[in-house]
Amino acid sequence: MTDDQKMLRIQHLKDIIKEAKKDQNFLYSIVTGDETWCFQYDPETKRQSAEWKARNDPKPKKSRFEKSKVKTMLICFYDSKGIVHKEFVPAGQTVNAVFYVSVLKRLVHRIRRIRPEYREEGSWRLLHDNAPSHRSTLVTDFLTKNDILTINHSPYSPDMAPCDFYLFGKMHLSMKGKRYVDVEDIQRACTTILKDIPLNDIKHSFEMLLDRAKRCIESDGDYFE
Repeated sequence: MTDDQKMLRIQHLKDIIKEAKKDQNFLYSIVTGDETWCFQYDPETKRQSAEWKARNDPKPKKSRFEKSKVKTMLICFYDSKGIVHKEFVPAGQTVNAVFYVSVLKRLVHRIRRIRPEYREEGSWRLLHDNAPSHRSTLVTDFLTKNDILTINHSPYSPDMAPCDFYLFGKMHLSMKGKRYVDVEDIQRACTTILKDIPLNDIKHSFEMLLDRAKRCIESDGDYFE
């Protein structure tokens, strides 16, 4: 990142910290979302595939497997209370501005149905990243027209996006090393894993956002371990 991008990160994160200090419910009224690919087969991490062996045992031979070409894209939004809305992108569909607006319409409809506490204007905020489809004029116009507040998110900052640093990582880790029959099987697995994540852990991911914001500022906007 450039120095200007680091400074922008710091400013946006200071805004989050300021809002969290001003309103103790701020973190718990964020709805955050993103897209991710889910594969028919995704190899285990080195740690997952590690095997215990005695000092003099030969090194075990492992076949080299790569991610499968069969995959499906998940779009998921969640808040501190759980999954709000998820859907799988139809095969061959590009997540462009027009499609993303249709996703947001379904998200808003879902929020009105299952989150009555978000029905008042300004009662929740949307946090999504700076993908081209997310920052298009069509999307910003839709958000403005529907009085949906957003939280500034700096470019190149997956470490400050709860979907990236928590939700999707947890889901993908559970799927690694498993082979699914077809796209429908992948989608069922994703749905089950997301459903089974403890609500306390989901809530804690938003508290992690605040902690990460403070650590990023201390690191002068750099990424940190």
